[in-house]
Amino acid sequence: MNAREEVLARIRTALGPDRDPADPADPDEAAAPSAADGAPPVAAYRTQGARGSEELLDLLAERLIDYRAAVRRAAPADLAAAVAAALTERRARRVVVPPGLDLPGLPPGVEAVTDDGLSAPDLDGFDGVITAAAVAIAETGTIVLDGSPGQGRRAITLVPDYHLCLVRADQVVELVPEAIARLAPHAGRPLTWISGPSATSDIELSRVEGVHGPRTLEVILIDPS
Repeated sequence: MNAREEVLARIRTALGPDRDPADPADPDEAAAPSAADGAPPVAAYRTQGARGSEELLDLLAERLIDYRAAVRRAAPADLAAAVAAALTERRARRVVVPPGLDLPGLPPGVEAVTDDGLSAPDLDGFDGVITAAAVAIAETGTIVLDGSPGQGRRAITLVPDYHLCLVRADQVVELVPEAIARLAPHAGRPLTWISGPSATSDIELSRVEGVHGPRTLEVILIDPS
């Protein structure tokens, strides 16, 4: 028996002989179709979520916080105040923004510089970056940027040490397949998938943040109006 066979045998033993894959007592587990004509079984994955908008926002916020991101909730009318509070607490005085970003306003003393091909050293000199998003996945706590207007080049969200991301309620989906479907019309664009601040661990599991991107991720979730 090789390693694969041993793992599968243990799974079968754990499930038990009377296990019904379609047991309604476990609604979150998709039933795997049985094999036909000797073909291997094909897993049936969920492709459509069932949560409402408020549930999605709550779940996304919970996941982001788990990943050590900061999260704020704001109504559309209060977005300017939320952005101002975030930048003030960060003590950000100079931020880079992508072309096409519709900012609600910045607090006095904060300068927003639109990216026009800034070099990496230039970007490193900013206190942070503010962007919009293409889609956010509640179940995985992931925000996806696709380079559309308001999101900009990948470099502007990878070099500065602080990323403030604005996510609208209508951009939040429950599952990865739903996000892929939304991204499909612009599938040729480079994508940036963000699940919390940039972090890595060495062989001793010592966590280091800010290695491959921003050390601090802050997200403002814009509630439905």
